[in-house]
Amino acid sequence: MSGRSRAAVLLAAVVTLGAVLVPSAQAAPRAPDTAVLDGARLQQTKLRLDRGDPQLHRALRNLTTRADNWLDQGTWTVVDKPKPAPGGDVHDYLSQAPYWWPSTAPTADNPWGCPYVQRDGQRNPEVDSGTDRQDVEKVFDSTYDLSLAWYYTGRRTYAEKAAQVLRTWFLAPATRMNPNLNHAQFIPCKYDGRAIGIIDFSQSYTSVVDALAILGTGAPGWTKADRKGMTRWNSDFLGWLKNSGFGREEGAADNNHGTFYDMQLAALAYATGDRALARRTVLDARAKRIDPQITGDGSQPQELARTRSWHYSTFDLVAYTRLAAIGRHVGVNLWSYQGPDGQGLLKALDYLLPAATGASPWPHPELEFHRYAASDVVQAAADAGDRAAQKAVPKLETPPGGDLWALRPAAEQLDSIAG
Repeated sequence: MSGRSRAAVLLAAVVTLGAVLVPSAQAAPRAPDTAVLDGARLQQTKLRLDRGDPQLHRALRNLTTRADNWLDQGTWTVVDKPKPAPGGDVHDYLSQAPYWWPSTAPTADNPWGCPYVQRDGQRNPEVDSGTDRQDVEKVFDSTYDLSLAWYYTGRRTYAEKAAQVLRTWFLAPATRMNPNLNHAQFIPCKYDGRAIGIIDFSQSYTSVVDALAILGTGAPGWTKADRKGMTRWNSDFLGWLKNSGFGREEGAADNNHGTFYDMQLAALAYATGDRALARRTVLDARAKRIDPQITGDGSQPQELARTRSWHYSTFDLVAYTRLAAIGRHVGVNLWSYQGPDGQGLLKALDYLLPAATGASPWPHPELEFHRYAASDVVQAAADAGDRAAQKAVPKLETPPGGDLWALRPAAEQLDSIAG
């Protein structure tokens, strides 16, 4: 083979390899108007990927692996559970309280084994059958992964799958969910639903809110009617959160439930155009949430009292760091706030650092410790400029499935309570 022929073969190989590693060509991407994620940062990350940034391509492989796994799953719908929610409407979401267990063996006269008793931190496996909880978590996770994968690669199959999942769960008349959580975390023979069940959505639904903004930048298959339908659904859901008895009760909670409620409320307000409510919610979180929930040394007493104190300490901070991200969009710097005893988000993150980096064991009760649970919240603090967190980042434990922070810099709860 001549030198010219060998050069031609080598060039063809390089071009082929580049086609595998580099996202498909798109016009210059729009910055999505995301509520939690920083849309301008996503836009810059996309441009860096298109220029061949090798570090980002490693993260992209992790993301597309997740997205590819969703392509052959679903769709899911709220109407296909074996029994409807109390009241009989199959379009109502239904979930069961995870830490409540039957106290006796079921009988013909007592098929549930009532009364139910609480075992904090111990998940009853029956909650994963016969309700909508597992399916809705797949809706949240899949639409987030698929929309991000489409944005970074331009592959229409990702966008089309995300659109199909969203239409089935939220929009199609035959399969849509009613925009309420009246029957979330019911307890058999005790309660038809509970305010505490709002956590089923508040812990992850902002991922869907951001996925909608990403798809709204021009995703193939995501129509104007789809956008209007989801805005209407989100507006109705926001109204239920603000005005229902369950919504008001959850908003008054003084632990992670209250923090997540505020975060969900602010994100929905931002996404549906009520920027004043979003800003007010973030501002109010300073005295309403941070002051009573975080102490001067950075500990969170409400979360430390749980049998899974590490999980819940990181969990609460997922809500806080996301709320701080929303604050960035509405002119509120929640990271800089210090309460009367010096409490604040950075103090709370610093409290976790010894265990997060492996420097010392976590000194509180924890049924199932996973060091990587803190990885995202530490990276959020590092991005906010905290030097201790920046030094800690190289020492963090990589979560299962790889570190996706560079592509989706908004904290997720990495150690699922369902695991």
